[in-house]
Amino acid sequence: MSYSKIFSDLPEFTYEVIKNFKNDFSTLHSCILVNRLWCRLTIRIYLHNLNDDLKAQLNEYKIDDKLFPSNTLFNYPIFLKYFYTEKIISSIEKWSKDIELENRLIFEFKRLIYMSLFKIFIENEVNIHTFDIEVNSSYEDDMLELILQNPNFLHNIRNLKFNCDDDLFSHTKNLTYQMINLCQNLKKISLAFNNSFLIYQTSLLSKDYNHLSNTLNTIVLYLINFKIITNLDNIFEQLNGLESVHIIYCDLGTGFIQSIINLTKPFKLKSLFLYRNELKIIESLQLLLQKYGDYLENFACSFGSNLLSEEQQLLEFIIKYCKNIKFLDLAVLNNTQIIYSLLNLTENVKQNLSHLSINIFANSVFSDTIDVNSITLQNLGQLLPLKLEYLSLTLFSIEWKNDFKMFLKNSQNTFIKKLLIRCRSRDTHDFILSYIKEYIMKKKRIKYLAISICDTDFFSLKDEFDELKEFELYNIKIQKYKEFRFKFIEELLDFNII
Repeated sequence: MSYSKIFSDLPEFTYEVIKNFKNDFSTLHSCILVNRLWCRLTIRIYLHNLNDDLKAQLNEYKIDDKLFPSNTLFNYPIFLKYFYTEKIISSIEKWSKDIELENRLIFEFKRLIYMSLFKIFIENEVNIHTFDIEVNSSYEDDMLELILQNPNFLHNIRNLKFNCDDDLFSHTKNLTYQMINLCQNLKKISLAFNNSFLIYQTSLLSKDYNHLSNTLNTIVLYLINFKIITNLDNIFEQLNGLESVHIIYCDLGTGFIQSIINLTKPFKLKSLFLYRNELKIIESLQLLLQKYGDYLENFACSFGSNLLSEEQQLLEFIIKYCKNIKFLDLAVLNNTQIIYSLLNLTENVKQNLSHLSINIFANSVFSDTIDVNSITLQNLGQLLPLKLEYLSLTLFSIEWKNDFKMFLKNSQNTFIKKLLIRCRSRDTHDFILSYIKEYIMKKKRIKYLAISICDTDFFSLKDEFDELKEFELYNIKIQKYKEFRFKFIEELLDFNII
């Protein structure tokens, strides 16, 4: 009998395993995501702490309280440090699919579980350091009201991640204002979409929230349209201890940039991820980089639109003003001029470079896709630093084996901790694997490897092919491409952006 069969057919055995994870919280969270059985068993560990009244309510939904463990080795709730509302709701959704209830009762059942769990965390006086809240359902309204009745829950919050749905903005904002005021020791705040920023803006400009001026040191801003937001200079002038600002695919506008340039305090812009349409205000971007480029460590942009002149200028500005780049995420659309400029940028910042991602994508209007891929492979290897934490190459095609071989040979002196390769052309996996084994595997130049060829993830094949198993003999771990591709960005900014 296979291991998977044992774990599926013997839930009691599975439970005995799960409950012994002690304080391995990441593993416990992963158990929730494996399947419905594991999700149900893990939630049961938490629900063990329910009082008798709540257990009686669950009986009304045909949930037998005998299913809950009579005892556990640990009081799991008190170990909770990271609270992400969306993942809890998602886990409850998975569990509820196994519960046979009428449609009219499903919502109330899920709400009862959600609020019951939240009450457990509050009653156990958990010490939350990171609170990640997405206000996109009525669950969060109930939760916010409960928080306001138990202010100690947020007292030690250091990291607040907040995303407010447009439809719930008017109803939720007053509750959120009060919630932010409870975060007396807030160090970092991450805001996604306009409403989240507007709530934060109102909070900061209020006299009741002066504590934020001295405690807050990091702001992450994601998908915010600054063209519709005013008084930005007043916000940033109030922040006395601000150490880093991360702007991720926001709609900037000349007004926003000008207000930032006029600040009397340093604006420590650590991350700037741009959409192509932002290049229309290239003069303003130059002023921004000229004043704050020394702070910039993380840069991402796509190139290859009809703004070739502006793209070239932007790359020149990055080279001229930004000497401390550690992370580059660059995409190019079939343009040989741009790819040479991107390679030039890579060479100029390689002293500090630790994360590099190059994505070459195609458009049927252009015909030089093969040239762009070849130029990249022929030149990139010799431009890399001696050590990289992360290298991701997304190629539209690898038509010539010698180009890929040249890249690997030229980069032989570079140790790459995490290497990701994606190619959209067929019939390339044989020589890709052969060359990687020759120039990387046998020389132990990487620690983690993820490969995707025509959307076939090599991770799914690693148990079937001996040539993939061979990597493990050299302590190289094959990873899932899709998860590996984006996880590093979330880790880099400590923010869920996908």
